[in-house]
Amino acid sequence: MNALTNAEAVGEAAAETEADQLLTFMLAGEVYAIGILRIKEIIECGILTEVPMMPDFIRGVINLRGTVVPVVDLALRFEKPATKVGRRTCIVIVEVANGQDTEVIGVMVDAVNEVLEIPLSEIEAAPTFGTRIRTDFIRGMGKVAGRFVILLDMDRVLSLRDIADFAAAS
Repeated sequence: MNALTNAEAVGEAAAETEADQLLTFMLAGEVYAIGILRIKEIIECGILTEVPMMPDFIRGVINLRGTVVPVVDLALRFEKPATKVGRRTCIVIVEVANGQDTEVIGVMVDAVNEVLEIPLSEIEAAPTFGTRIRTDFIRGMGKVAGRFVILLDMDRVLSLRDIADFAAAS
């Protein structure tokens, strides 16, 4: 289960289609999705090294082929109970924008489901109220088999400025 998916294998052509290719995953009983082009790989949840004086949602760091990668517990980031590590718990390695640069961050999720292609016609705008997470994190709501999938804007979810502001306030 080392590398289940690789964004490079998908290629740039997917960005120009009339559908979004998204990785769906479970988090606290809800289905969420991330654009596949943001994902570098998916790894098993292993041992994390805790870093002192970090916000609670930063569970620690991992060594990914010689690179230190911070790991964010997405459930805690969304102010839900901490993710309980089980046999299906994964860390999704994503790239997020940080000004002109990109940063690599691990996101801890309960379980990875599948890669879906959701037609743009089946994606609604983010709601203005009524969800359990801040709406600025939501890129849209995808309709799949009669259910909604929450499409996340990973640049906002993992905004390094927000994380730094949160750490300073703590």
